Amino acid sequence: MSEAAVITSRDNPLLVRVRRLAREPAATRKLGWVWLEGEHLCRAALGRGVRPRAALLAEHASADPAWVELAAAAARVHVVADALWKSLSTLESPAPLGFLLDLPGAAVLQPDAPTVVLDRVQDAGNVGSILRSAAALGVAQVVALAGSAGLWTPKVLRAAMGAHFALRLIDAAQPQTLAALRVPLLVTGSHDGVALPRASLPWPCAWVFGHEGQGVQPSLRAHAALAVRIPQPGGEESLNVAAAAAICLYESLRARSR
Repeated sequence: MSEAAVITSRDNPLLVRVRRLAREPAATRKLGWVWLEGEHLCRAALGRGVRPRAALLAEHASADPAWVELAAAAARVHVVADALWKSLSTLESPAPLGFLLDLPGAAVLQPDAPTVVLDRVQDAGNVGSILRSAAALGVAQVVALAGSAGLWTPKVLRAAMGAHFALRLIDAAQPQTLAALRVPLLVTGSHDGVALPRASLPWPCAWVFGHEGQGVQPSLRAHAALAVRIPQPGGEESLNVAAAAAICLYESLRARSR
């Protein structure tokens, strides 16, 4: 890495923006940037051909060849004084590297692709976990309807563990977007529908996972080709939506592997 000036001012405009990205979920859309923290997420982006607009490197890591090599994949590298580094993260033990990416533009929906639809899933951890399961279990695209947690916010990025870069993502979509899908909609519910182990699951399909408290909205249920429920002999009222999604997507994988 060529000699880089160390940013020492807390009021540096770049650091002000990164702090907003790390702490304000709405800042990603307002500023048009994405903040990736840590080696795993940064390598996941590079592995899918993403070229970061900038890397930020903690001053103490600028003498470590491994961190310097990873940072050098970005178009620009900024070294940040160690005293300021923790202010760029909400983590207890921040990694010494982060990438700034341009917020990807809206992807074009693929009508025939295996899809997950998030219907107002509001918890960022749940959204990230569902993205991770979707990428692992053969889903190609995720459509997050308006009211869901933003797909590119920091908490979703951390929970997804790099899954973003393996998926086609459509964020803040309107329900009418789903009219372009040519695959059947499958919805889940706590108490109604076919028991999942007995259901004949089509593939490709679009699994719809709903709001943590309200479930899938009635207008989507009305257009579903199949409604399923996950048996719960233990007597719990419902499952966490991320857990339910993992179970349903795994059953889809099993069904098409038979």
